[in-house]
Amino acid sequence: MSVAELNVVVLAVTALLLIAVAAVRLSTRAGLPTLLLYLGLGVVVGEAGFGLEFDDAQLTQVVGLVLLAIIIAEGGLTTRWEVIRPVLAPSLLLATLGVALSVAVTAAVTYALLDVDLRTALLLGAVVGSTDAAAVFSVLRRFPLQRRLRATLEAESGSNDPLAIILVTLIVSDGWEQADPLVAAAQVLYQLVVGAVVGLAVARVGERVLRRSALPSVGLYPIATVAIVMFAFAAAGVVAASSFMAVYVAGLWLGNARLPHRNATLGFAEGLAWLSQMGLFVLLGLLVSPERLPAALLPALIVGGGLLLLARPFSVLVCAAPFLVPWREQAFMSWAGLRGAVPIVLATIPLSTPMPAAQQVFDIVFVLVVVFTLVQAPALPTLARRLRVGDEEGAAEVAIESAPLASIDADLLQFAVPRGSRLHGVAMWELRLPPGAVVSVIVRDGQPIVPDARTTLRTYDQLLLIVPSRARRQVERRLLAVHRAGRLASWLGERGDARPRPPEGRAPRPPRRRDRADRRFLTAARRHVGRRSDDERTPEVQRDVRVGPGR
Repeated sequence: MSVAELNVVVLAVTALLLIAVAAVRLSTRAGLPTLLLYLGLGVVVGEAGFGLEFDDAQLTQVVGLVLLAIIIAEGGLTTRWEVIRPVLAPSLLLATLGVALSVAVTAAVTYALLDVDLRTALLLGAVVGSTDAAAVFSVLRRFPLQRRLRATLEAESGSNDPLAIILVTLIVSDGWEQADPLVAAAQVLYQLVVGAVVGLAVARVGERVLRRSALPSVGLYPIATVAIVMFAFAAAGVVAASSFMAVYVAGLWLGNARLPHRNATLGFAEGLAWLSQMGLFVLLGLLVSPERLPAALLPALIVGGGLLLLARPFSVLVCAAPFLVPWREQAFMSWAGLRGAVPIVLATIPLSTPMPAAQQVFDIVFVLVVVFTLVQAPALPTLARRLRVGDEEGAAEVAIESAPLASIDADLLQFAVPRGSRLHGVAMWELRLPPGAVVSVIVRDGQPIVPDARTTLRTYDQLLLIVPSRARRQVERRLLAVHRAGRLASWLGERGDARPRPPEGRAPRPPRRRDRADRRFLTAARRHVGRRSDDERTPEVQRDVRVGPGR
């Protein structure tokens, strides 16, 4: 390739990338997953548009699996452990038994209503049996939704691919008729368990290395974190375990660890996930031949209708009922089982085999994903409001950034006071930080301020603190406590811990508003206590402050 040809290629690729970035805003305003626009870009650039011919299904499959791993890793990195922990059991049940039930029901509908053999019906059911992590993450994070419900759907989409991959591989193999169901079930269990163990082991070792390393550049931390997560992906594949489970668990562990420059890492991972989505969906759009799609429309409507109206609700009912999940949440989960890149990538597996119905399966799945994404995704915000499963709390936590200062055994913490935070109006002396912790500078309206004891915080202030490493956790908890409950956080019982989640089957209660008596009492408590530190408070004062009026 000459330099002139290289310039043309770079020009075309960057122009396509800029168009894809601009398409994100359009898809956000329309409430649609970006996958539809990216698939459309791939079709336009392909043989039906600009004439670029691409038919390498095996290359698409390999590249697609790697890009999917990056997308799932970003989902794990941005998921809070305290949110996902209560929903691990229903999520894993949906990812295993739920997928099996969806495959069975979809295959039965396909075999009964379409003129296909049993093997093709099972293949169609297996390909569309798992939900898509990229579609679920991109859609559900755009509108307020109960954290437990969102966590259930995200955890399911991040862990339900192994069973679908095993079933598709088994069906397209030559020995699928002699396959033993017990052996297949054992393979699924092995892949899930060993994949999770590998991901956890790699992530814990990586966390220890990152926390003890003072790298010379901030930009190296995100690169190292993503490399650790992808190492878990490859390591699980080497031992024939689930690479997707490993990468999700590794991302989940590292995303909840107190790593240096955590916010920079998450921003880098998010950008990398967007780039992966763009490349993956454009590549899949290039692979399709538009002239064959009209013939696949009716079969796609039949398969998708059976999946959406029968298979998905039935699997959700069976898997969620033992955990007493309310019917409103079950209804939303049934509709929110989005399909996207995963089914299309899985549909490329039969294309590399001599299976006669492989091309038909790919076309049906492609049309199914496009049509039912157009139907399901835009209705989700309205459905969440109608079913009253939206998140009424809507309180944003402070995001604390850290960097190691190896020479003085300290950390540099950075955070901004968000809108609605009760840090607004709190003076420096009222923060009551541990000894050795210093607020070195406040950036307000673009101007640096060196604070003294009487300097008060305001919304959108950016703070830089130098904190001894041994007191870092204590400082972070204190800042979170004051952010949530104000200067009287300790006396009101707020310690900066993870918020307790409501019991299974119950919606979170909205926070109680203080009445006038409460406000008068708190004002009196502030005057009574004055500027004494937490260590100087007597048990009597603590007891008086905690009792409150009318008790």
